[in-house]
Amino acid sequence: MAPPPPKNLVLAASSADAGVAAWDLRTGAEDIRLRPCASRPRALASVGDRFLAAAQAPPPGGNSGTIHFYHWDKPQVAVKSFPAEPIHVLIADPEGTYLIGGGGKGNIYLWEVASGELLYTWHAHYRTVRCLALYDYLLVSGSEDGSIRVWDLITMLDEQSRLEVNTSYLYSFSQHALPVTDIACFLGGIVVSSSEDRTCKVLALDPRSHIFYAGGRDGKIYVTAMGVDVSSHSSDDSSILGALDDHSKAVTSLAASSDGLLLVSGSEDGPVTNVLIVTPKRINLPPLQSLRKVCSAHGEAEVRAVILPRPENDVPVAGNSSSIFLERCLDVLQKHGGSSRPFESGLSTLYSAPNQGAEWRSRYLELQDLFVHEVFDQMPSRGA
Repeated sequence: MAPPPPKNLVLAASSADAGVAAWDLRTGAEDIRLRPCASRPRALASVGDRFLAAAQAPPPGGNSGTIHFYHWDKPQVAVKSFPAEPIHVLIADPEGTYLIGGGGKGNIYLWEVASGELLYTWHAHYRTVRCLALYDYLLVSGSEDGSIRVWDLITMLDEQSRLEVNTSYLYSFSQHALPVTDIACFLGGIVVSSSEDRTCKVLALDPRSHIFYAGGRDGKIYVTAMGVDVSSHSSDDSSILGALDDHSKAVTSLAASSDGLLLVSGSEDGPVTNVLIVTPKRINLPPLQSLRKVCSAHGEAEVRAVILPRPENDVPVAGNSSSIFLERCLDVLQKHGGSSRPFESGLSTLYSAPNQGAEWRSRYLELQDLFVHEVFDQMPSRGA
C-alpha cells in the first residue's frame, strides 16, 4: 500500500488572537493552533519543515523580545530563546541548519540551529532590518533606512576573509527613498524589492521564475511579468498582466505553493501578519537548543531558555552542523581556484544554469504566457 502524500499546511499568524493557525492546503481543514505567538510581519520561519520559529514583538513599552519554537504536533511553545535585542525579521536556510535574524538596531545574527551557537553577528544597517532573503550563499537584507545590501556568508563566517575586504558587504543599493518592506530572490540571482515609497509592496515570486505577485495597500494583488521591456510603452505599468481584488485592506503577506498553482494571501482585514506554506516533517526530534546571546569565542553564554521535556523524542537527528556548510564552502572555493571571495566575479557567472533545453524552455514560457493571458481575459478585474 502506497504511503499517503505529504500534507501541505498553510500557516497564518495574527496579531489579534496572538497565535498561529494551520490548515490543510487542499481540504481547508484545521490542523493545529500554536499559542502564544505575536510575531511581526516576516518574523515567522519554517526551519527545514521540521519545526516553526517565530520572533515575538515586545510588549508595549518593552525593549526585549523572545523567539518561540514550536513542534508540528504540539500546540504549546517547545523552546523560548532570549536574543540580545528584539528580532524584527527571521529566516532559515532551506535545510534548516541555520537561523538568521535582523534586529531593531540594524544588526544581523546568524545562529546554528542544532547547537544554538551564535556563529556571527554584524552591524548591517543604520536602522532596523526589515526583511531578509537567501540565495544560496548570498544573504540580501533590506532596512528601514531604505538601503539593500548583499552579504557573502562564506566571507562573513571567516575572520581572515573579512580582514581582506574593504567592505563587509558585496553590493549596496539605495534606490528606495523610504523603508524597504520586502525582498524576494529567484533563479538567476535577481532580487526584487518593495518599499514604502510606493514602487511596490509585499511580493512573492512564482516558482517558475517568470511572473511575480505583488500585494498593495489598496487590497489588490498584482500579477506582473518579469523581463518586459517597458521602454517601448507609454505606460509605466505595461508589465502588469492583471489584478486580484479580494481584500478590503492592505495585503501584508503572500505565499505560493511549490507547484505554482495556488497563491495564499494575508491582509490587514484579517488581521494577518504572516502566511507560510510548509510540508511538515513529523519526525521525532531531540529537545531544541536555545539560541545563545553571544559568540562562543567571546565567552560562555548565559542560558536563559525554557526547554520543555520531550521524553518521546529519543531519535537523534544527524546532519545539522557547521560541517555541512563548510563542505559546501570548500566545494565553491575549489571551483574558484581557492579564492577567499568567490562571489566577486558576479552572480550571473556563478549561478548560471547549464544551457540545456533552451528551446524547450522557450516554448514552455510561450505556453505559460498564453495561459496567463487567457486566465485574465476571463476575469472581471481585467485591466485594473
